Amino acid sequence: MSEISKLLSCIAALSGCAGLLYAGVLFVVALVSVFAPTPERRKDARTTLTILVRRRPR
Repeated sequence: MSEISKLLSCIAALSGCAGLLYAGVLFVVALVSVFAPTPERRKDARTTLTILVRRRPR
């Protein structure tokens, strides 16, 4: 039983790390979509953010 509990704790830790990494990527793309110097880059960042969040554009 201890092997299963170790495996589950490792899986939980990896899932948490993956979630934090994904949130960090979303945060960076959101910042770029606001602070990019050109309108084309802002539009590209918004499109990427829409894809990452899996929402349809309005």
